Amino acid sequence: MSDSADSVVKIQDAARRIRENITRVVVGADEAVDLLLIALLNNGHVLLEDVPGTGKTTTARALARSIGADFNRIQFTPDLMPSDVVGINFYSQKSGEFEFRPGPLVANIVLADEINRATPRTQSALLEAMEERTTTIDGETHRLPEPFVVLATQNPIELEGTFPLPEAQLDRFLVRMSLGYPSEIDELAIVRRFEDKSPLDDLEPVVNASELIDLGKLLSAIHVDDAIASYVVALCRATRQHEAFDLGASPRASLALFKAIRAKAAIEGRDYVRPDDVKELAHPVMSHRLVLNSTTRLRGRVTDDVLDEVIATVPVPIADIR
Repeated sequence: MSDSADSVVKIQDAARRIRENITRVVVGADEAVDLLLIALLNNGHVLLEDVPGTGKTTTARALARSIGADFNRIQFTPDLMPSDVVGINFYSQKSGEFEFRPGPLVANIVLADEINRATPRTQSALLEAMEERTTTIDGETHRLPEPFVVLATQNPIELEGTFPLPEAQLDRFLVRMSLGYPSEIDELAIVRRFEDKSPLDDLEPVVNASELIDLGKLLSAIHVDDAIASYVVALCRATRQHEAFDLGASPRASLALFKAIRAKAAIEGRDYVRPDDVKELAHPVMSHRLVLNSTTRLRGRVTDDVLDEVIATVPVPIADIR
């Protein structure tokens, strides 16, 4: 077995175990769970946009328990201060020195619940952590644990009393996703599954955090043809040139899409990437990074529709996918 094939087997097996474990709790969200796995393998952050009651917190907890990770939930509110998130230096009378007291941001999986309810000042406290995996307090830099993944939620319907996330922050989320309402059959399964107690209580880890870090490093073995890499770049550049957008996809978006398609191929058992992988992940990776201009918005058009136009106009490569 080649090195790339061996890497794929390891990643696919771990992904299968995590997926099966999460679906013991979360019903009818296979596509969303796969997006979580893609983000997890890349140590990337996830923006969960959905209405209340669809299982966002439960999904985050199930993910953390499945990998034996430290989990913290931060309820974002208008009165939340940056120090409430990252931690503080306090004077200890016992030692006679200042000591660092870490905030809830110091964990492997951090659920930033209703992130758009915090003020921009508090939201910005996450910027360094999400990009550099560090926090700086009083000039002293502290490294965050590995893996470090932020799962941020926001309600796309209720906008009163919220502070929209700035483009710089949105650009740091690898993917944006939605769980959506379950089907009638799945909703009945949820009712039955949770009628006595939550299956989350009995969930055990199936992969440890250090193993997950090692699996992420194996993604470099996934073959991405030059034509497909050029296709990724062409898609992102096309959004910058489209007349409907004030802001197109950044180079960070190109890199995010490149990383995401490798992870998708691996969890599906392939050691190569197909053009269809790029098409399928273009929306979750790119749409939240794009800003429509005022004229386009007045016409009632939405980002995903314009992005579909862009995808349709960029030639699909005929790649050597082995």
